[in-house]
Amino acid sequence: MYSLPSNVRVIKTRRMRWAGHVARMGERRNVFRVLVGIPEGKRPYGKPRRRREFNVKVGLQEVGCGGIEWIELAQDRDKWRALVHAVMKLWVP
Repeated sequence: MYSLPSNVRVIKTRRMRWAGHVARMGERRNVFRVLVGIPEGKRPYGKPRRRREFNVKVGLQEVGCGGIEWIELAQDRDKWRALVHAVMKLWVP
């Protein structure tokens, strides 16, 4: 029971894996545009407009790689895989 990862860590890990996959696709793909694009329209009162890319940057800051350009880092699969494993091993309350 205690050896299973928490749901939060699994979600963060899968989000990071997906972001690395999309970053390696290229800038012309629509999926890349959705990941890095700015949301349009109005949000309900009290909710900030957040990009999907923000969640990836927060994950990198938790590991200690906040100042690095994540799209360039994702091009190297071995380094990106190491970061994804580091996110998986984070302690989540």
